[in-house]
Amino acid sequence: MPSFEQLSELLDPIGTVLLTVECQQGVVGQDSALPELAKEARSSGALTHVARLVDAAHESGVQVIHAVAERRPDGRGANRNARLFRAAERLPVQQLTGTTAVRIAPPIEVAEEDFVVRRLHGLSPVAGTDVDPLLRNLGCLTLVVTGVSANIAIPNAVFDAVNRGYTVVVPADAIAGVPSEYTPAMIRHTLALVATITTTDDVLACFKRRRR
Repeated sequence: MPSFEQLSELLDPIGTVLLTVECQQGVVGQDSALPELAKEARSSGALTHVARLVDAAHESGVQVIHAVAERRPDGRGANRNARLFRAAERLPVQQLTGTTAVRIAPPIEVAEEDFVVRRLHGLSPVAGTDVDPLLRNLGCLTLVVTGVSANIAIPNAVFDAVNRGYTVVVPADAIAGVPSEYTPAMIRHTLALVATITTTDDVLACFKRRRR
């Protein structure tokens, strides 16, 4: 892990954006379409850590973007070219536009200045969405990636951000996947090769230092 000074340099509020990935009620909430993932996100403390990071970002002037996955009721434009997409169509809870399922889940608070970026297709919160243009217009240099899942959306976000020239920071305790043992292995053997791995507390300390 980086030293505090190294991390603090990366997390200058002027060039830092915090991204939450699929932290929506239909994914990590009490009535999730993916109860095993929702349970892991909550029991591991990841969802609480995301909420802490969002609160600190609001206080520090760090821009927050919430990436939400959803689909139209008629399914138009949605992918069907992978097993995952076809399985999602059969789930009892659907991530339908305009429903409670696609609202950001408590305890995460959405501020007026936050962006909520919704995608109707694909696996990535970054590629093919408004996230990348927003990051460029905001002058983003460092993207802090949080949320779910460590199985698919998180690595997609990290790789796509790195491919687009951003430095990525991942608080390891603010992401979750299933089974629980998969997440630390994926971080160690995959994300650590392309992103700066740290903890929520260390990011919070950097944000707090910048407020002084």
